[in-house]
Amino acid sequence: MITQLRQVLYVDLTRRTTQIASRPELFAKYLGGAGVASKLLLEECRPNIDPFSPDAPVIVATGPLVGMFPCMAKAVAMFKSPLTGNLGESHAGGHFSSALRFADCGAIVIKGASDKPVSLHVENGNVRVEYASSIWGLSPLQVEKTLRPPDKEGIHSVTSIGRAGEHLVYYSAAIVDRYHHFGRLGLGAVMGSKKLKAVYVRGSGEIPIVRSTEFKAAYEETYRQVVETPLMMKYHYLGTPTNVLALNALRALPSKNFSKSTYEKADSVSGERFAEELLERKISCPSCPIACIHLGGLRTSFAPDHELGVKEIFEEMELVPYNYEPIFALGINLDVSDAKDVLRLISRCEHLAIDAIMTGAVLAWTTEAYEKGLITADETMGLRPKWGDVETYLKMVENIADVRNPLYVTLARGVAVAAEKYGGKDFAVSLGKNSPAGYFTGYGFVVGTLVGARHSHLSNAGYSIDHMAIAHGKSISPEQIVEFLVKEEDWLNVLNSLVACYFSRSIYEKDLAVKVLSAVGIEETKEGLMKLGKEIFHNLYSFKLREGFDLTKEKIPKRLLETESPAGYLDPKVIQHMISHYIRIRENEGLRLRPEEKALMDLVVPK
Repeated sequence: MITQLRQVLYVDLTRRTTQIASRPELFAKYLGGAGVASKLLLEECRPNIDPFSPDAPVIVATGPLVGMFPCMAKAVAMFKSPLTGNLGESHAGGHFSSALRFADCGAIVIKGASDKPVSLHVENGNVRVEYASSIWGLSPLQVEKTLRPPDKEGIHSVTSIGRAGEHLVYYSAAIVDRYHHFGRLGLGAVMGSKKLKAVYVRGSGEIPIVRSTEFKAAYEETYRQVVETPLMMKYHYLGTPTNVLALNALRALPSKNFSKSTYEKADSVSGERFAEELLERKISCPSCPIACIHLGGLRTSFAPDHELGVKEIFEEMELVPYNYEPIFALGINLDVSDAKDVLRLISRCEHLAIDAIMTGAVLAWTTEAYEKGLITADETMGLRPKWGDVETYLKMVENIADVRNPLYVTLARGVAVAAEKYGGKDFAVSLGKNSPAGYFTGYGFVVGTLVGARHSHLSNAGYSIDHMAIAHGKSISPEQIVEFLVKEEDWLNVLNSLVACYFSRSIYEKDLAVKVLSAVGIEETKEGLMKLGKEIFHNLYSFKLREGFDLTKEKIPKRLLETESPAGYLDPKVIQHMISHYIRIRENEGLRLRPEEKALMDLVVPK
């Protein structure tokens, strides 16, 4: 029988050794997920370490409600990001978190580096490191088919990297169970530096219900909210691609490298268009009834004229996961307006295991840089990128993944590094060295992305308070926006410790979170959970600051101030004031964000 989370698996790839340690106090304090991972990251990651050092850890954690309540299925990974040089945090759905939970393992800490490709296998209490040269170079789909056994009981999961990770592309991803991702900030590259091609987990244990009556009531209440209210309906029907037309109507849909806030061809890549023309099926994570993962069918011909005189065209169909972010990044932001072409670009990123959002940002910057003469066809290996040219973009993605020449080596390090070397900082759209998502809603989105611990729109949902102001015609002050960002990120850290799906945040509000935890024997209060969320945030920012991050020196790219949002043109003085207010709030909590006593001088458009 599996009890509350308590075990941490430590893996040394250099020596190919493993050890399981019982750490109940860690899980009692931090619950699981982001909380446990944040503490382990501070413990295991030496200050100022190279992200590709053998001693740089990869940490993955599950949560206490996995396998018990709806929408509790995320796994949280933390590491030092090669892209930003500080916090790497990424979340993935699929079976990984459930398999880990049913293997009675709360977290894995992976250190060391192998001299040959290896895979890590965790099967209940049996842990081993196996040589994996035969699968090095394969796509994640091929790895998944190779490693997943057909006939063993329990929940299985395969996480693997592609060529981008093998070649240490700074924003390479790790693909989980074909259709899910540790997508952002370069986990794939860190795994590649360790020669860790894949992690296979199988769990077949049982979780006892300790308070059956209380559990039944809490489960039924949660399930009803998930399936019988409108709170999560959009994720089932069209999924997040429903955002395309909604954001376009708000004039908050960035296109052509954020140079505009609408897209005149939005209908052609809308969620409705994808559903009508390409949708083949929907799938769910374990314990989730929503089925938000939408799979498009990409048909390609093969074996023409395979026999003399036969002129048939044979087709095969690949299922490709799509959602709003890759549609924005690889379609709208590049002026690729055919839904099938967007799916082709998504498919290429899936096979190479590379972050679609940053890939789109890099391609958009490269297109403008080429237009402006900052780079030449000699440097692009003869390619001439232009808006909407899907064939050229497909080749460029391959070149980036394979780091084929000095330009592509630079592009493999992200937009900020490319602009530092070749110029074009004004239109190099990145915040904290991470590429922003496709929501140009106003101050909440821009400031929220910059101050968030992982520089993601999911850190604190800044776009949502912008949308609230737009939808209800409310006037929300810059100070109120900042105060929302602080509270929201603290609470999301709690949900990320429970490993709740982000889409279910409107279900798992504070009262329900306390109730479901009590139903499994974990007694918490709303105040205690908020205090925990703040402590986790402090853990994450302490790591960032320790690794050299300085919020006062971050720049807002000029492009984000030149394009009109629903809030009008963003004023750098307002942004500067918001950052100052944010710093005051966090410093009043005891977190030191400024290295010196000085006014904010640098957080403006580069001169």
